[in-house]
Amino acid sequence: MVFVSTTPLVIAHRGNSSVAPENTLAAFEAAWRGGADVIELDIQLSADGQAVVIHNDTLDETTDTTGPVSTHTAAELAQVDAGSWFSSAYAGQRVPLLGEVLTWLSQRDGLAMLLEFKGEWDPAPVSTVVEQIEAAGVAARTVVQSFAVTTVQALVDVAPHLRRGLLIEHMAEDTFSLCARMQVSQCNPSGRILLEQPETLGLIRERGMQSMVWTANEPQHWQGLLQLGADGIITDRPDRLRGYLSGTGQ
Repeated sequence: MVFVSTTPLVIAHRGNSSVAPENTLAAFEAAWRGGADVIELDIQLSADGQAVVIHNDTLDETTDTTGPVSTHTAAELAQVDAGSWFSSAYAGQRVPLLGEVLTWLSQRDGLAMLLEFKGEWDPAPVSTVVEQIEAAGVAARTVVQSFAVTTVQALVDVAPHLRRGLLIEHMAEDTFSLCARMQVSQCNPSGRILLEQPETLGLIRERGMQSMVWTANEPQHWQGLLQLGADGIITDRPDRLRGYLSGTGQ
């Protein structure tokens, strides 16, 4: 079963973003070739309501263009260079449409997807994304997640059959009650939380949830999370984490 493993899943943060420009097809291909179990990616809405794969809500940091993602149409975003900022070798990499990534994923058996909805989404665009996931035939190997409670609730309302995750930056008194109300299968905290409050993982497990922990890039952090028993480790260095786990006999 996808997302169930006796060893921590290797989850490629925005693809293999240490060797290729994040959230591009090149980064996802590098993650696949580097031995990742799961690709993690982010989606925002374009001006014409299409889901596009990019982390920031502006284009300034990871493309050759400026301004909010939401003020550009999908066709305009298709002309943006999302690779040159990282390396001239990746000039011409584009901001992918979610549909392009789903097609790519459907052709790679065994690879799963952790899909983050950035910010607050209404049910209508959430429904469109869910339809795309199902049409691509990858729903069984997808977990949808967000930091925004309203977005996770929209996912509950629109697609109760999909596995959901709630991303956690700070543990709060109502964190577990929110998880229970929205029936999430994953409570996904930062690695800092687990390393500083190791009892948190036990509390997550007691409530029948998994933990996909973000974002750990150093061996000393991997070691700590491995000892705690994290279900998955989100990292910018999936190829190196794969090698590290192999070296420990995992």
